[in-house]
Amino acid sequence: MWPAYVINLADNTVRMDQARAVLEGQGIAFQRVEAVNGWQLPQAKIDACYDAKRNARAGRQPLVPAEIGCYLSHIDAWRQIAEGPAEGGVIFEDDFEADDTLRPVIEALSNDGARDWDMVKLFTLDPQVDLAQARDLLPGIRIGVPYRVPTCLIGYALTRAAAQRLVARATPFFRPVDEDQKFVWETGLRVALVLPGPVRIGDQQAVTGTIGKARRAGRRGGLGQALHSLIYGLRYRRALARHRRKEGWTHND
Repeated sequence: MWPAYVINLADNTVRMDQARAVLEGQGIAFQRVEAVNGWQLPQAKIDACYDAKRNARAGRQPLVPAEIGCYLSHIDAWRQIAEGPAEGGVIFEDDFEADDTLRPVIEALSNDGARDWDMVKLFTLDPQVDLAQARDLLPGIRIGVPYRVPTCLIGYALTRAAAQRLVARATPFFRPVDEDQKFVWETGLRVALVLPGPVRIGDQQAVTGTIGKARRAGRRGGLGQALHSLIYGLRYRRALARHRRKEGWTHND
């Protein structure tokens, strides 16, 4: 079975304890990945990894420090897989919970002979996602390509080759890491989804605060920003539709 990695800030011990209980309860060995605290990053480091000018042109909103730290944390987890001996790995953010299908799903993905994917999301907020090229991964559990990749990166599997590709292209970034993975025509990755997903969102409390709260506090407002966000969304949907048409997938979105 592929190794598992849990991204965790040292101060968030309760989250780590909860993640450990979930994984150890199913006999899943894991390594902890020390998360990057974006609020403590020196400006030189931020300038080196975050393209603020491109964000202003092509991003939805400026990234807050917590989002920059989150992106760097996932890069560190990708690097663990990219440089490891296994053919892939599974990455979790520390606020996840899971049902008892998690281990069987990881085992099935680790030994999936079809391997018609590079990344597999283990969570989506929408349980009614349409899947293309869908097939049975396990009895009662399907795997396929979602028309629109779910945003959250709370739990996902990644092949070693995909991890190497993501590490190589990671910086400088200008979108949040979970948003970036929706742009599959840029990453070049085949992103699949497991339904029903074994992972769900757990306790959001954190000593260091949550990214969601930091995002809300740092967001711009006003009519200009609303228009900017609308244009961003329209451009994304247009680019996604163009990409899916090239794949031969017709979909009303």
